[in-house]
Amino acid sequence: MKRILFILFIGGLTLTATAQPRARRQEQEAAAQQSNKNNITLRSQLSFPTETKMNEDVVWRRDVYRELNLNDNANAALYYPVEPLGSQMSLFTYLFKLVMLGPKHGGVAAYSYDVNTGNERFVDALRINPLKFLDDYHIFYERTDRGIHIDDSDIPSAEVKGYFVKESTYYDQNTATFHTQVQALCPVMYREDDFGDGVTKYPLFWVKYADLAPFLAKQTIMTSNLNNAATMSIDDYFTMNAYKGKIYKTTNMLGKTLAQAVGNDSVKLSREQQRIESEIQQFEKSMWGDAARKDSLDSIAKLDPKALKADRKVRRNRRSGEASTTVRNRRARTSSSPSSPGTARVTVRRQRH
Repeated sequence: MKRILFILFIGGLTLTATAQPRARRQEQEAAAQQSNKNNITLRSQLSFPTETKMNEDVVWRRDVYRELNLNDNANAALYYPVEPLGSQMSLFTYLFKLVMLGPKHGGVAAYSYDVNTGNERFVDALRINPLKFLDDYHIFYERTDRGIHIDDSDIPSAEVKGYFVKESTYYDQNTATFHTQVQALCPVMYREDDFGDGVTKYPLFWVKYADLAPFLAKQTIMTSNLNNAATMSIDDYFTMNAYKGKIYKTTNMLGKTLAQAVGNDSVKLSREQQRIESEIQQFEKSMWGDAARKDSLDSIAKLDPKALKADRKVRRNRRSGEASTTVRNRRARTSSSPSSPGTARVTVRRQRH
């Protein structure tokens, strides 16, 4: 009986040992499918690495929203070319194609722009419908047997002349380093009115940069007008913070933009933007203490002990010499000072009686 129980026990352990790796493999496969929801293969992730995502437990963080004007030289690389030239295409053309594909077919998800707050909310209820988006902005497309077909010339890349960028500047206590990381992108369309009265600005949608980064790591842009061979990936462009844009909003408890906080005064708006920029820079500098004081202490510490002793002796002699000179000057002034004219001189002589 004992032998039978022992055999059953050994058999149960064997089944458990063989079943555990199988369950673990199933969990790993499910996790891999979840991590590859945008159909980015592991080989692609290794070949085109992206920046490490910011941890949620950072001790200091400042979120700002910038408006990028693609007419500036620093941002012009995101605009050229308006229509694809071979493998080169503008950021919006590439982004538009990924949004039209959707996350189920190897693309990315886009979320509606909240006109009231301007904030990004990445929830399923706010995901845009590609066909509705095309109809709302009068973008021409054709229905075919394979689905929707949009010609490159019909993509409104020429009208997208700006971007809203949300970036986070944070201090990573694990590595004791500062980083500025892009969190979200929103293309902005500048379209003329039907009657030609002016140009209206239309923020189109928000996209998570973390979802977009693996794709942008494979797409290159030209970064120099003088050297057309100078290129970099769009992900490196944003990771290196090569773009330039003015701050129009910060994450604050009131939820106000800078224009709402200071009014329509352009001078106050410019001062407020400069103040926020200087606050971020000053925090990074002051994190390591006073640089001038640190340099002076380092220079003293680097002195040779003999030289330091000689320097102290020279200073001591200098102080003692100055003290003796001061005493002599005081004595000389005391002895040479004339008597006060108002004081009567009295001479005492011995008188004979």
